[in-house]
Amino acid sequence: MAFIRNRNEERTGFQCGGPLLESIDCQSDFVMVYRLDETTLERIKQFRQAGYVIQFMTGIAWGRYQDYLYGEYDGINHWDEAQQDRFGNLILHGKDVPYMVPTVAFSDYLSAKLRAVVDAGVEAIHVEEPEFWDRGGYSPAFKREYELYYREPWKAPHESVDAKYKCGRLKAYLYTRTIDRLSSSLKEYAKTKYNKDLRFYVPTHSLINYTQWKIVSPEGRLADIPAVDGCIAQVWTGTSREKNWFNGEYKERTFETSYLEYGVMQELTKGTGKKMWFLHDPIEDNPIFDWTDYRKNYLCTVAASLLHPKVSSYEICPWPNRVFEDKYPKGSPDAEPIPQEYETVLNNTFQTLGTLEEAKEPSFRVGILVGDCELYQREYPDSFFSEAVKEVTGTVLNDDEKLIDRFRTELFEGSEDKNLMLKFLSSNAFPAFFSLALPLLKYGIPVRPVLLDNMRRYVGYLDDYDMLIMSYEYMKPDYPDINNSIASWVNEGGQLIYIGDGSDPFNDISSWWTGRYKNPAEHLFSLLNIPENEDKAVFNCQKGTAAIWKINPCIFSYSKENADMLRDFFIETAKRKGYSPEFSNHLIIERKNYIIAAVMDESINDEPLVLSGLFADMFSPCFDIVTEKILYPNDKAMLCDIRKLRDFDIVGTSVRIESAQLQDNTAIIHFVGAKMRKAAIRIRLPFTAKKALIDGEEVSISYDTGSSTALITFENKTGSRELLIN
Repeated sequence: MAFIRNRNEERTGFQCGGPLLESIDCQSDFVMVYRLDETTLERIKQFRQAGYVIQFMTGIAWGRYQDYLYGEYDGINHWDEAQQDRFGNLILHGKDVPYMVPTVAFSDYLSAKLRAVVDAGVEAIHVEEPEFWDRGGYSPAFKREYELYYREPWKAPHESVDAKYKCGRLKAYLYTRTIDRLSSSLKEYAKTKYNKDLRFYVPTHSLINYTQWKIVSPEGRLADIPAVDGCIAQVWTGTSREKNWFNGEYKERTFETSYLEYGVMQELTKGTGKKMWFLHDPIEDNPIFDWTDYRKNYLCTVAASLLHPKVSSYEICPWPNRVFEDKYPKGSPDAEPIPQEYETVLNNTFQTLGTLEEAKEPSFRVGILVGDCELYQREYPDSFFSEAVKEVTGTVLNDDEKLIDRFRTELFEGSEDKNLMLKFLSSNAFPAFFSLALPLLKYGIPVRPVLLDNMRRYVGYLDDYDMLIMSYEYMKPDYPDINNSIASWVNEGGQLIYIGDGSDPFNDISSWWTGRYKNPAEHLFSLLNIPENEDKAVFNCQKGTAAIWKINPCIFSYSKENADMLRDFFIETAKRKGYSPEFSNHLIIERKNYIIAAVMDESINDEPLVLSGLFADMFSPCFDIVTEKILYPNDKAMLCDIRKLRDFDIVGTSVRIESAQLQDNTAIIHFVGAKMRKAAIRIRLPFTAKKALIDGEEVSISYDTGSSTALITFENKTGSRELLIN
């Protein structure tokens, strides 16, 4: 039975900064005890006694590190290591909690501090969110690091594209260095003192989200750190509700954004043997929304994550205490605790996520290239903007809706205001990427972000894709051999669509193409023997195809008509190799017993997706049995195919099943789970069930003849319990 497994598989876990409460004792495989303070050892003991595998988590860019900042640790005041913006303002995560410049001294401090949790016997350490804000780079510590790294005087990032780009690369390097030093040091300590193989992980937002939020982080570089054993993809409503542009509308698209976020995170550990967990959050950091909003967006992210078949491990909930103990919207007179139905659905999903298996990829595989390098060019220096534009948009752009209106009236209808284009490119909407991804994803093409630098890491990395879409308008390859890899892949039979007009100012940075080519795209075109004077054409390149369109990718987000132009170009290119991709308004995948599907709005049509069979609805509180599931635009579903189960099998459960056996016509099940008002277990049985008892007390049972399943519902309390069904 898939629901019965060893906790050491560590398929599911959650992070918790407080004690183990009955409401959050959801019985995942492991718990990440959060932060080191005077309560840490007691909390570790408490969770261990409850049966969890114990891991530890703390922030690496920020945390309760006041003893270091104020000199209690080594007698030196370290506040000059706090990240600062150009105006001297500290970049803070909270009072007395700055984002840090990760110096050697800071990494040594963390190494010494975290030995305490190694001594406490944790199995793994997670250091989350290595984050250096793009607007930072002005603190004394960073200036010192710049001079040591580049062997030249520090240059202010806002003064030139070269300085901006170099500062971005340095920020990524500094966190790479710190994670490398910290992971190696702690692993050596554990092995030397305890002969223990400590594991080390990095929970991190996706590359797409960090690009949107203008935060530099190592991302793809994590794969190059030998002592890092894997990552957690910190994708949730809070990251995925960031607005983007499609069909001329600027709005939240949580499902599509999270799909792309999880997609790039799947690539982060692909082919490495390292572990990846996908995170979901039943609420989010912003407490102003109601439970209806949280539930809708939670299911968007769960469904999006399940559509990526090469990951089958999950962080089921960060901070479960705020989900099951707090009221929302926070501060509102209408604030309410979690509804009973949502409480049940969450516990159902937590247990179901531990049963997922990998699955096959789609038949026509389309990727869109992204890379760490896109983090280094998120803002443009002051010299590119007129005073008028600066007055309208400010130094930090957050007025995207007004900006697109100006595009419609000033740029797209004839104006050549390059300042306006640059402001749009550097907005949180990240339009150059989403303008390429959304026109295809919204029409049912399961496009996935592909990591640029993985071509240098793994032989044949691109072989998993039939078509690649790319632009160097929002990123620049750090090495010329990346273009060689792309050209070789095309010549061996791949299909490439390149979109970009070469107008991006970061083409002028000092790099490997400087002096010979105007931009890195010209080098790629030369490798593919593509004439310089062609603005839009499809070329045969030995066994493959290269389609070139010299236009700014942002235009495909202006209107549906423009998005249609990209889709037409996509179809034209695909047909060169005999592919005929079909557009639809949905994505769907089978993962062993499960079918996961999502129907999108803003698509080719609004027709419902109808799934027929014998299913259990895994997103319903009682795993409802259905023979037909109709999904309309914005609906998501996870269905269990009953016919694929054994005669005696668990269909779905709100609690952790520890054992299940048949004795004559009696099913004996032992389970443990969180305290909840209504728990559910649906089980397939080889006999007609009439009665159910938990610890000797009769509970509600109903039997469905068509599916041969019994539904048992009950109020649950913590601790081991026994269910008898006959």
